[in-house]
Amino acid sequence: MLNYSSNFPKESKRYSSTLARQDSRLDPWFVTGFADGDGCFTLSLTKDSKYKTGWRVKLVFSIGLKKEDILLLEQIKDYFGVGSIYMQGSEVVRYHVTSEMDLEVIINHFDKYPLISQKQTDFLLFKQSFDLIKMKSHLTLDGLIKIVEIKALMNWGLSDKLQENFPNISLSIERPLVINPVIPDPQWVAGFTSGEGNFAVQIYKAKTTLGEAVKLLFILTQHVRDQQLMICLMKYFECGNIFGREGAVDLKVFKFSDIEQKILPFFEKYPILGVKSKDFIDLSKIAGLMKNKKHLTLEGLNQIRQIQSNMNSKRTTYI
Repeated sequence: MLNYSSNFPKESKRYSSTLARQDSRLDPWFVTGFADGDGCFTLSLTKDSKYKTGWRVKLVFSIGLKKEDILLLEQIKDYFGVGSIYMQGSEVVRYHVTSEMDLEVIINHFDKYPLISQKQTDFLLFKQSFDLIKMKSHLTLDGLIKIVEIKALMNWGLSDKLQENFPNISLSIERPLVINPVIPDPQWVAGFTSGEGNFAVQIYKAKTTLGEAVKLLFILTQHVRDQQLMICLMKYFECGNIFGREGAVDLKVFKFSDIEQKILPFFEKYPILGVKSKDFIDLSKIAGLMKNKKHLTLEGLNQIRQIQSNMNSKRTTYI
């Protein structure tokens, strides 16, 4: 077991609700939101002579995080009550569920608390495969062909090897799509942001007395296929702008009043969990300094620089 403390700095009394959430059962919508960001529904086919069809079919639901987020992954495992956690290499910890009985628990959850990103389409295809496997159809050639057709529509489609082995696959089914997503619950937003959010601080050269200025940033990033979801979140928060780039789309909030009056209060009420909660607390500290005009003094700017030096990828302490 990796040993990482979930305690927050004592001076952060304002965020005691965040600490409380670390030790409580996860909200179902938080779990779905987090899975919309970091969950993965996988259907694999591997050659295996033990099967009459010559192929072994396997379904996996998994979430992979940096090892520093082991506690959050354990909370997710405890929520579902199934699956296992293992180290993948030296830096990644992964939660995965593979057995038919355990996958039924996962499927029941996402039936009751549906995903709203395009990942929902992979879930629905995953569920179709699960139903075929439950009926043992994958052990027949016709059933195997149906599963290959489903896999062709999931995630990144068929590998070159599978295309070589199944050259005549005709897509008799269509990939379901999520159209006009609706935010189901604020806890979904907290979960999604815990996976996909970024709280950042920029110190840049400017025509000020100190020659530098400070900008706070809240960013959510998704694959371009989920642009509508990003627009939906922008409307939900009533702030920010959408920026497209190759293969991805960002929702960015950088206006100080929006960060201070909308983003921070929202996540105080519906806390971020995991390592990103540390960045949220640091951003909140800096926002407090800026509200009191401390960033306009050399002492305050240096204090902000010190906090920034241990945020995001620069973070070296997790207690």
